Amino acid sequence: MPCLPIPLPLQPGPWLPEIDAAWLRQHRSHGVTHLLQRWRAIARSARLQLTLLHETAGYPVYFLTSRRVSARPLYFSAGVHGDETGAVMGLLEWAERSTAWLRQADVILVPLFNPAGLALNTRGDANGADLNRCFDHPDHPHIQGWLRAMAPYQPRTAVCLHEDYDAQGLYAYELNRHPRHQLAHHCLELSDPILPRETRRNIEGRRARQGIIRVRRIPLFENLPEALVLYQNSTPRALTFETPSECCLTVRTRAQARLVQAICDEDATRPYDR
Repeated sequence: MPCLPIPLPLQPGPWLPEIDAAWLRQHRSHGVTHLLQRWRAIARSARLQLTLLHETAGYPVYFLTSRRVSARPLYFSAGVHGDETGAVMGLLEWAERSTAWLRQADVILVPLFNPAGLALNTRGDANGADLNRCFDHPDHPHIQGWLRAMAPYQPRTAVCLHEDYDAQGLYAYELNRHPRHQLAHHCLELSDPILPRETRRNIEGRRARQGIIRVRRIPLFENLPEALVLYQNSTPRALTFETPSECCLTVRTRAQARLVQAICDEDATRPYDR
């Protein structure tokens, strides 16, 4: 179903803060060409290196690295599923406000991993494949490009931004070799004023506590998602954030942007194992 415009005027509330009408007119959350133009502008302003990972259905898949990128950078991705626009818009809007920080950062951004899916508003790619079940498939051309680009890097913290159709609030999966750091809890606390967290004790068949699913062991099965593959490849902390895709796009976008900023702020205060 195409993204429908939100009627104005709207009454602000805990799930619907003050809306900026100009933002609504220009967000174009499924306009891939428009979104890629904005990312190219960010790359110019923040002096990011822009690499082409793959081309799908005529759309480029970009991999952006900061000038000071190290072997153990921060890592952020969005848009692996094409029907999760809040994640895509959250990372984009955060980056547009953070170009000065990005000029000095140690970071990798994969901002729109599945542009064909986004254009079609579908979970899968142009061929219907769920890319978040393909990250252990090096023969997939999309994943080949990603693996090639990631070969020099082992991120110190990786964040995968997603959305969930069935979610009733914001929640997170946390893979963490340093459980005392409690990264997901800290981030959800900061985003609670924007978007309340999921309260269910069982999410997607997994036990959850205060909106957090902590994965203790790597499952031994095929068709692995991005976060698990990153964690397997020596990333000590891999988080997946999920906003409820049936919530207002403005709220979801702001919550996702707040989560990204929370990770960056936390990283600045804790050197971790760089």
